[in-house]
Amino acid sequence: MSVSVIAFDPLAERFEVANAATAQDRAFISSIAEVWKPDANVFEVASDYLAQLGDVRSLSAEETKRIQSAIGRLGAIAQYPFNALVLTDDANVDTVAEVFVRINGQGAKLNQADFILTLMSVFWEEGRKDLEAFAHAAAGPPDGKPSPKNYYIEPTPDQMLRVMVGLGLKRGKLEAVYAALRGRVPTTGAIDPARREAGFARLKAAHDATLNINRWHHFLGALPLAGYRSRRMITSEMAILYAYAIYLIGVEEVGVPLATMRQAIAEFFFMAAMTSRYTLSGETRFEADLAALENPTNPDDFLARLGRLSDLRLTDDFWSITLPEWLATSGAKTPSRMAYQAALVVLEAQVLFSPIKVSAALDPAISGTKSTVEEHHLFPRAHRASVGLTERKQVNQIANFALLEWPDNLKLAATPPSVYAPPLDASLSADDRFHHALPPMWWEMPYDAFLSERRRLMAEVVRTAWERIRDGSPTTVGPTTAELVAGGETEGVEFKSTLRTNLHTGQADDKIQMAALKTIAGFLNAGGGTLLIGVADDGTVSGLAADAFLNEDKMGLHLVNLIRDRISDLFLPFVHPEFVDHEGGRVLSVRCERGPKPAFVKEGTAQRFYVRGANATTELVGQAVVDYSKQHFK
Repeated sequence: MSVSVIAFDPLAERFEVANAATAQDRAFISSIAEVWKPDANVFEVASDYLAQLGDVRSLSAEETKRIQSAIGRLGAIAQYPFNALVLTDDANVDTVAEVFVRINGQGAKLNQADFILTLMSVFWEEGRKDLEAFAHAAAGPPDGKPSPKNYYIEPTPDQMLRVMVGLGLKRGKLEAVYAALRGRVPTTGAIDPARREAGFARLKAAHDATLNINRWHHFLGALPLAGYRSRRMITSEMAILYAYAIYLIGVEEVGVPLATMRQAIAEFFFMAAMTSRYTLSGETRFEADLAALENPTNPDDFLARLGRLSDLRLTDDFWSITLPEWLATSGAKTPSRMAYQAALVVLEAQVLFSPIKVSAALDPAISGTKSTVEEHHLFPRAHRASVGLTERKQVNQIANFALLEWPDNLKLAATPPSVYAPPLDASLSADDRFHHALPPMWWEMPYDAFLSERRRLMAEVVRTAWERIRDGSPTTVGPTTAELVAGGETEGVEFKSTLRTNLHTGQADDKIQMAALKTIAGFLNAGGGTLLIGVADDGTVSGLAADAFLNEDKMGLHLVNLIRDRISDLFLPFVHPEFVDHEGGRVLSVRCERGPKPAFVKEGTAQRFYVRGANATTELVGQAVVDYSKQHFK
């Protein structure tokens, strides 16, 4: 066998120098190259070319010098030594592979994946072609046929190789994989064909599963379950690929049901993407993860181990300290920023001040000259400049942005939050305010305090989304009515049989209304809570008939007017009445958030202050009100 290999082709480099001339010059030089004679006189060629070009346009001294130099370099090709390596007929396939890898490595620095792909060209050319075909189809335009095309990643052959290696060889470090596929004996360094064949056999066994389009797309379905809607939200492609390898191990080798495995991978991917798990020392981290998942006793054991990988990273300190610190950045595309947006998708949040859901607004299938939503400065740049804050990193903090539809973004523009926010905030539900991590009366907060508090709230939103992904069930805000009734009256739960009717007299009684208002104010002044109207003290459902309202709308409006007149309409956004069914009757559930400032109840000419403690509502007076307010509403 005789093999000749040109180690270096200088022609492209020489023409690159010549290409410094104009398009007309390049065409002429190319024509010269086609008919160049080994004994041609470079100076004559240059002189002739310059003369012809001078008839067309004038040349500066600099252009003349540059063209002479380029043609001189072109002429030097005839004397350039081209190296050829000839292997003898008795060279074996291992020697050829070694030479091939080494020579390829001279023109450009190759990584371990390149070396392995080169080995595949020698020992398993079909496998390499399949990887390349998969990658090409993923990057190409849709043609109506089944393909790996998707909204998240256009994997390269070496990236799909990493998945195949993870599944087939259970390795993350490709250096060790290259040695194994060479068949190298660790103790002696000798090449053992049997070892090589065994390594390739394991790689081939993983081939069909890795490049199975149905498996690939089913796995990618985990990403929207984790809230990630498109490529623009992906900060680590390796998190996708390593998660795919783990998915395949669970499905193909452990026998985890497809739907169960996809949900588990959604949980794992959310963690890996948010924490940049595979950004630094990714191969080492992945190999450690593979070791932690090795030899499970059954599918439940495998899933439990996979869950522990997330638990070990997402501790209480991570949610309360680490994630808020990561959110203290102005980076346009950071893992923490994308995790928050993914959380909004998971929680089915609406775009701020809009009925459109974030998931729909981020749909990658929707494209236009402008994005459906834009990130708006809650404290606009122009407004911050007016109060002396001009540093870009501070103005563009993640915590100063919220998703809005672009018409709203343009409309709000540089309007100060103290002007635009209060009327819009009054229209928000408790869920809206929670999803967008808006502190009470945030527009009145000092900017630094606002950023700090909003980062904390954003981390809570992300944690809530994570818990929903882990449970695989819809998120509810707080316990159900049945759970509240079963728990009895507590610091956060109060029962009232009626809103306005005295059951002893059968008449409307302001003392009964005042009792409900005291409870609501007590919740607002403490940590929030729920008042259940239509439930007796012992937890039995008495219903709403005794209050004798024409309909539930009238009853709800009556409660709203009571709060507006006797407490303040400032607190209406923090009180959420809802009519619900419970044990065959109707109940008015009044869920209260912690208020933004002290809430007083007007009774005659007096302003009374109530707080909730244990399972009772208590009135504070005098200095106690001042001390409590300073501590609680600081």
